[in-house]
Amino acid sequence: MEKYTNKRSLRMSLTVLLAFTLVFSLIGCGSGNKTEGSAPNSTDLLNKEGLPIVNEPVTLKVLTMRWGNMGDTFTQNQFLKDLEKNTNVKIEWQVVSSNDWAEQKSIMLASGTLPDIILGDQTFSDSDIVNNLSYFLPLDDLIEQHMPNLSKAMQESPELKKISTYPDGKMYSLPSRLPSRPESRFQPVINKVWLDNLGLKVPETIDELYTVFKAFKENDPNGNGKDDEIPFSESKSLGYLLDSFGITDAYDNFMSIQDGVPVYNYTSERYKEGLKWAHKLYSEGLIDQEMFTQDGSMKAAKEQNADAPIIGFSYQWTPDAVFGKWSDQYVTIAPIAGPDGIRYQGGDPNGLSYSRNQLLITSSSKYPEVAARWADQFYTDEASIQNFWGAIDTVIKKNDDGTYTLMDPPAGTSADAWYWEQSLRDFGPKYVSPSFEQKIVLNPTTGDGLKLEINKLGSEYVTAPYPRVMYTAEEFQELPTLTTDIDGYARATRAQWVTKGGIDEGWDDYIKKLNNMGLEELMKIRTDAYNRYMSAK
Repeated sequence: MEKYTNKRSLRMSLTVLLAFTLVFSLIGCGSGNKTEGSAPNSTDLLNKEGLPIVNEPVTLKVLTMRWGNMGDTFTQNQFLKDLEKNTNVKIEWQVVSSNDWAEQKSIMLASGTLPDIILGDQTFSDSDIVNNLSYFLPLDDLIEQHMPNLSKAMQESPELKKISTYPDGKMYSLPSRLPSRPESRFQPVINKVWLDNLGLKVPETIDELYTVFKAFKENDPNGNGKDDEIPFSESKSLGYLLDSFGITDAYDNFMSIQDGVPVYNYTSERYKEGLKWAHKLYSEGLIDQEMFTQDGSMKAAKEQNADAPIIGFSYQWTPDAVFGKWSDQYVTIAPIAGPDGIRYQGGDPNGLSYSRNQLLITSSSKYPEVAARWADQFYTDEASIQNFWGAIDTVIKKNDDGTYTLMDPPAGTSADAWYWEQSLRDFGPKYVSPSFEQKIVLNPTTGDGLKLEINKLGSEYVTAPYPRVMYTAEEFQELPTLTTDIDGYARATRAQWVTKGGIDEGWDDYIKKLNNMGLEELMKIRTDAYNRYMSAK
């Protein structure tokens, strides 16, 4: 037994050693800025304005995570190449895959040895940063002294600073404002061919939607002679079907803002009424009977059914997003009005464009001032569009009239895939001013341009979401247990009430159990965080 234990311990030690070796191969010894001899002080090298940033070349290590097998083709973006040449700041990119990042990140944070810059909010989360604040520099002074482009952007759009202010009142990460983003998130999409085949008009209220669902289910609108139509389908949830009852949740936190106060959606009367309506639909076979058990692949198989379209209604980013060869049968419509006659649309009135944690400068860096000036180069309009879509003359055409248009992607490549290949896309620092957005001309029939076009149907009805607030380290310690228990119970009970009914009989016990699980504590944390967010200047 002792011999077996020693062998097992040896294997575990080798595994940990190999993992540490992998991380240190990413970040090198320290921040990787040392040259022969001792490294000069950052401010000794720095030109405080203009280009180059430094007269003698400096190397910064920049770590970012990309989804799956996306790879590092974005590093060939001509803007990034020109930036390196013009600034004298050489970038040693360290691009990791999301497939391996969780383990690598844990080891990196445990070691405390990081590269100069962490790029993209997908790389380190709020909790990663808050629980390891000593690894990251507060950026307020660097922004004031070395980042005039970002300073100007924050004056124009105060939301940038508000969203990036941590509970101690400081900024540890840089924000972004993406260009040409809508206010509406997922919008109602319906099979217009089915409506036309049955002589029905586009539904505007939940009563009209019920009538349409009945007709879809009973009258063979796809014309194949089979009883295979599913008026509405989702995977393990109701999706956004309760939007019509004001249960909108733009950032998937089970919360909303009602009359200026944070509310837990799943204890409200409107939620209760919405579930009663959903149970009526389910009991009559008007929504997918497998929706709470099927996974995403099963749902996708129905959406792209080979022989005929079988899904009538859905909520999607764009109508062509998921239906494959049947996409041209679907159209986006205005939000469905609820029982109070009001239309509600999930999203953000500020636009789905603001985010934080897009760039962090680590305390390991020997050149924080250089890193700040380098990051500031991303906060111009032209820099930002090139890091969102791709370089001018490669993906973007700059026209003689001062406008900008997107070129067509290569044959066989979708526009969105091409943008991810050619740019940082959603990740990294950037700011496109609202006035400059008027110069961007997008194709209204596809991609980002199509989303902006259909956004017009929902933008005036977008509700104020519970925002992307920041939590303290202490709050982060409590949140996982509270949200796992409370949100998990709410989801399970929702499925039971939709499929089997009984919400009136079980409602009081449901509320009592949520309170016993710590709902009041959860709401105090959420409310305190919201109040801090709203008071940030």
